[in-house]
Amino acid sequence: MQNPLNKTFIRVNYLIYLLFIFSTGRAQDQTNDSLKSLLVSSIDSILNSQVSANKIPGAVIQVKQGGQIVYNNAYGYAQMYDDWHIFLPEPEKMNMNTLFDLASLTKVIATTTGIMLLVDQGKLSVDDPVSRFLPAFGSRDKKDMRIRHLLTHTAGLYEWYPLYYISTNKKSTFELIDILPLKYPIGKGRHYSDLGFVLLGEIIETISGLSLEQFVQQNIFLPLGMNHTLFNPKTKGRVSNIAATSFGNPYEKRMVHDSTLGFQIKGLDPDHWNGWRTYLLKGEVNDGNAWYANGGISGAAGLFSTISDLQILVDMLLNKGRASGKQFISESTIGLFLAMDGFKNGLGWMMDPENSFMKNAPPGSFGHTGFTGTSIVVVPQYRLSIILLINRQHEGLQPTGDYYNVGPIRQQIFETVIKYCRKGQ
Repeated sequence: MQNPLNKTFIRVNYLIYLLFIFSTGRAQDQTNDSLKSLLVSSIDSILNSQVSANKIPGAVIQVKQGGQIVYNNAYGYAQMYDDWHIFLPEPEKMNMNTLFDLASLTKVIATTTGIMLLVDQGKLSVDDPVSRFLPAFGSRDKKDMRIRHLLTHTAGLYEWYPLYYISTNKKSTFELIDILPLKYPIGKGRHYSDLGFVLLGEIIETISGLSLEQFVQQNIFLPLGMNHTLFNPKTKGRVSNIAATSFGNPYEKRMVHDSTLGFQIKGLDPDHWNGWRTYLLKGEVNDGNAWYANGGISGAAGLFSTISDLQILVDMLLNKGRASGKQFISESTIGLFLAMDGFKNGLGWMMDPENSFMKNAPPGSFGHTGFTGTSIVVVPQYRLSIILLINRQHEGLQPTGDYYNVGPIRQQIFETVIKYCRKGQ
């Protein structure tokens, strides 16, 4: 028979153990609450101060970790000014469902994901020659160009070219890029180029037999439930709850006329073309090549989306290709695209921790930015994502002729969130 004193001793110790676990858990909860409160106040301080100082019109942010939204909020205004840059009597407030011109996030959300799917289906290899799909690239100087080179910006193409000076539609735009000479040796250096992603869009169309817009809608956005992600919202009748961007294309006009920016094309007369938009852009893609030469739909720019839709695709990548309990893209394909190359980047996605928007990120982190003020950073080590959408162009050009640099904002927020994650480990 067991001694009653022993039973009492066991019960007391068990109660002490439960009290210890409870108190430890409660202390941990209090620590987490304190850290989250500090994170929220820091993010609010950064973005509210920028809005109050009229540096940016507005922003939307979402921080998610371990499957839980840590924080999201909207700041400032989706539209503050009219076509004449006069302050509206009732400016339109930013909210969590505001639609943004994603600019170059189009490259990763639409085009890179589209190429991923084709690779997964065995219809394409990243080491295929571009000439397999685009015969014009079988010429001597381009025959060694691979799909991988387009995805990593190492194809030797021009960084930028005002395609609309020569082309007014998708077909002639593709033909123009096909015949443009290379600017750099293939594979010898990373030169960020929109043209490579326009070509990737053409390759998606060639393989699938669908337009780029049809392919990404049918194969990416609808299956994933990204119901607010689209091209050309204005022409599709959506005119409200959209973040306004620029007043025409003043910076691109400067790129053509101002030789100090380094984009002038030899033999191209800046005054040869004068089809510039002269009104506020809202629901029309800001990027000139996408709008003037591609009907608003390009593999490099043109996509509009909301922060919640972007989170769906980011979650799929973080979950190694799984979405809604199904394998949307194989884990091996995700691994292929998110492996760092010799230039410290993945396929499509940026992975270099020297990029200011993901400065000193842990290994395996990836992200991308967009000229309109959009950005995504994903840190698999912490199961973390930071999506920050800013409509910086709506303030107009600064006296220097540039748009306000939101790089420091991105960096401050990334550093703040990473500190929160590290302290919470």
